[in-house]
Amino acid sequence: MAPDTSTQIHNIGYRSYEGSRLGRAYARKSLFSQSLRGAYGLGRSAKSKVLPMLLFAVMCVPALIIVAIAIAVPGSTALSIKYTTYALTTQVIIGLYLASQAPQSVSRDLRFKTVPLYFSRPIERVDYVVAKYAAMASALFVLTATPLLIMYIGSLLAKFDFGDQTKGFGQGLVSVLLLSLLFSGLGLVMAALTPRRGFGVAAIIGVLLIPFGAVTAIQGIAYSTGNAGVIEWMGLFSPVSLIDGFQAAFLGGTSGFPGQEGPSAGVGFVYLLVILGLVAGSYAALMARYRKAGL
Repeated sequence: MAPDTSTQIHNIGYRSYEGSRLGRAYARKSLFSQSLRGAYGLGRSAKSKVLPMLLFAVMCVPALIIVAIAIAVPGSTALSIKYTTYALTTQVIIGLYLASQAPQSVSRDLRFKTVPLYFSRPIERVDYVVAKYAAMASALFVLTATPLLIMYIGSLLAKFDFGDQTKGFGQGLVSVLLLSLLFSGLGLVMAALTPRRGFGVAAIIGVLLIPFGAVTAIQGIAYSTGNAGVIEWMGLFSPVSLIDGFQAAFLGGTSGFPGQEGPSAGVGFVYLLVILGLVAGSYAALMARYRKAGL
């Protein structure tokens, strides 16, 4: 029987890869960088840059005004607002930023079903969650810490006491770091529950504003009826109130609770435990969510 000569091997130019394999660490770092840049519209369309950059500017403008007043008014010895109070005063801007950017960070991956592609080699579920969580927290930290930096530089230009301003600036950074971790976790969990971006936006605004409104109302009633002991415990039921109570107990901040009835150090420790518990719980919820989404 004559041999079959119809089968041929063609060299179409493929070459073997001889470079280094970058692995999971590089993939995780790339996803973090991409997500952080995307939170400010970098690398995206011009339209995508408008809202985050506008909110960033709005966040910084009051700090510039505070610095300008401090420098212009003779005899000033301190800024008109504490570093720990600034983020809580601008909580609406922070909430809008989180509600607009957390869904774009995770909802599009769910909507277009690209999550299983991420979970193919080399990246794993934990890498995706850690990268997204770290990127959102970093973006919020940049948003909240930049005004504090402006105020700190302005206070030094105004020749205020270096030690007092440095201590206040450090306390403010600790406050906004906890705020960034807490808010980012809650925001990403709400956004990851649905691939519909609009639902994610509404859920994030709801989880930040509705508990805060309810807690504030109950605290106001308790204060007016002479039940001041209830005020500090009610603060445990709102993300905003948790940060307010913690910074008032440990960071020298002025509480926004009725009558400025901030929690004691003992109750403040409970605030810290609840904050850390919510951060850990948010991470666990995201891991559970993407166990299903990655299938």
